[in-house]
Amino acid sequence: MFLDTVLARNPRLADCAAELHRTGAVPPDTYVLDLDAVEANAALLAREADRSGLGLWCVVKQVGRNPELVRAVARHLPRFAAIDASEARTLHEAGAQVGNVGHLVQVPHRALPEVLTWGPEAVTVFDLANARAVSDAARRLGRAQDVLVRIEGAPGAVHPGQEGGVPLDGLAGFVREAEHLPGIRIAGVTAFPCVRCDPGSGRPYPTATFELVREARALLASRGHRDLKLSAPGVTCAATLPMLAELGATHGEPGHALTGTTPLHAAGPEQPEWPAYVYVTEVAHTLADGRPALHGGGFYPRARAASALIPRTGARLPVLEAPAEYIDYYRLLAPGDARPGDTALLAFRTQIFVTRSQVAVVSGLSSGSPRLTGRYDALGRPLPKAPGRESAGAP
Repeated sequence: MFLDTVLARNPRLADCAAELHRTGAVPPDTYVLDLDAVEANAALLAREADRSGLGLWCVVKQVGRNPELVRAVARHLPRFAAIDASEARTLHEAGAQVGNVGHLVQVPHRALPEVLTWGPEAVTVFDLANARAVSDAARRLGRAQDVLVRIEGAPGAVHPGQEGGVPLDGLAGFVREAEHLPGIRIAGVTAFPCVRCDPGSGRPYPTATFELVREARALLASRGHRDLKLSAPGVTCAATLPMLAELGATHGEPGHALTGTTPLHAAGPEQPEWPAYVYVTEVAHTLADGRPALHGGGFYPRARAASALIPRTGARLPVLEAPAEYIDYYRLLAPGDARPGDTALLAFRTQIFVTRSQVAVVSGLSSGSPRLTGRYDALGRPLPKAPGRESAGAP
């Protein structure tokens, strides 16, 4: 999906990843992250958001909650949207500030006392039960917590497993009750996804859910609530920030923009964000019919992995489709010039936190002096150094 873009715009990253695997510095099933590119993307987004008058809460689940990347991004975009309490804890420990927590995954009631001590800018609530829980926890801490009301998405627009929120026609009743909860202040609204990309052209457009959120904010304003936030996550990147501002959003939540891997970047490699990761694995064995099998572990069902590069031969082999019941032990390629032990490079849309992959962070690629600065698991925990070369130079 992104391999052509990586090879055209960040070939040093591809060369570095291949060399790290060749020397044994990283094992198969490793995402190699370009720290310089991630930080440059964060700086770009900060400038463009300031120009558009938007706040940004960054998302790092897709890069494995990696603390090195968190610190680099936070130098430009200090507040993050944590998808769940575990991620909020990782961000807090890395020195970042928690912006919005609870949007995709509600904060468990028993985790609220800890999470609220970190001073989140907002906690998203899906219903009155969670609003009451936030209020009770905040009162015990002697404070009032700003909350965003998650609005139920438009029919047919919600991703499976991400259902929930207050229906627009039930918002007035929700607000009447929530206004009497002493430990919270209604600070705005949010939903997901508010922006999507056309599958054919890649052009971004506001979803019907975005319009529901705008109507929800208007209802809150009619009841006297002021300075209301409207966070409109979904394909938040430099190209979509002007549209968010024009439609009245106050916040976006860039995730894949930090690594140049939104659907816009797949459709148009001219986007300003740099591609910042590549997946490295190796050929495990070859089937009797000639199909190479790659070591798996990092293949995400919605990734749309298209092809693999075999650096030894220069072959580009198509990645074969996997059925729904597939378990990620191996991933098959079309027959071609590859043999067991060969390095394979791929670039596709990922969510590293749901894989069993490792993450290797490389700095210095932008200056031609790459250095492997650390290896981590898929949840951002550091791993011991691997045997082999410490250098991250390309062959």
